[in-house]
Amino acid sequence: MTLAPPTGRSGPSPATRPRPPRVLRNLNAKIASVPMILTALVVFMGGTAWTVAHSFTKSRLLPKWKFVGFDQYERLWSSNRWLISVENLLIYGLCSLVLTMAIGFTLAALLDRKIRFEGAFRTIFLYPFALSFVVTGLAWQWILNPDFGIQNVVRGWGWESFAFDPLNNPETVIFGVLIAGLWQGSGFVMVIMLAGLRGIDEDIWKAARVDGIGVTKTYVRVIIPMMRPVFVTALVIIASGIIKLYDLVVAQTNGGPGISSEVPAKYVINYMFEAQNLGQGFAASTMMLLSVIIILVPWAYLEFGGKKRG
Repeated sequence: MTLAPPTGRSGPSPATRPRPPRVLRNLNAKIASVPMILTALVVFMGGTAWTVAHSFTKSRLLPKWKFVGFDQYERLWSSNRWLISVENLLIYGLCSLVLTMAIGFTLAALLDRKIRFEGAFRTIFLYPFALSFVVTGLAWQWILNPDFGIQNVVRGWGWESFAFDPLNNPETVIFGVLIAGLWQGSGFVMVIMLAGLRGIDEDIWKAARVDGIGVTKTYVRVIIPMMRPVFVTALVIIASGIIKLYDLVVAQTNGGPGISSEVPAKYVINYMFEAQNLGQGFAASTMMLLSVIIILVPWAYLEFGGKKRG
């Protein structure tokens, strides 16, 4: 008796079917990523290389390939204006990193206690982030104005000797800018921290209470180490805002009094578009790029290299 051939589809099973070469796997996704890769290579990498190359030239109003070596960098680091810009950025950056993280985490920890009207408080704290830096700078320029700002209000209450005028004092003007930056950025960091806290398992809090561990100690020894990726994300966002600090300074002080509140981004813009000295502007922007690389490369090595070694 002859057996009939089996009906249905024939052929190798999925387990024994030959797999396509590695290059052809996820081909649609790879094709879709081509425009992004080309943009990154041509626009970002190409533009960066073009800027660095022209920082060694004597470009003025228009770029030109007349190399002068490190003359632009020597002129840059001998400029008092650039040195003040770097000093201001360091002061603003360190204070902003520490205070924004501390304020944002504190607000998030308070809201995480399931307080009443949490939604209203969250909206109030986050609202400044919805404003542009220009609006924030102009608003705090009025608030810190001694004629009709905080100083005038406190003196109206009877404290005639009260003095609070940071924007007109070269020694304290950068801290006046810092106040506006903290007011705008702390709410956004609070939201990031609150999302991280809401991701913590409730059983951890229950175990801490059973063991008799206090709330503060639980945050320091348990919660904060578990939120390390959240803190890294917040730090990267804050650091990118610090490097790009420009419009807040322009709106609030325009670099004054004198040049006491200058920052590197304003130095670059002024030399490239006002002084019409592209070579000097390119040199300053290259130094800003170098500072970012110096910070990010060790962090990336410790963050990803350590995981591979582990």
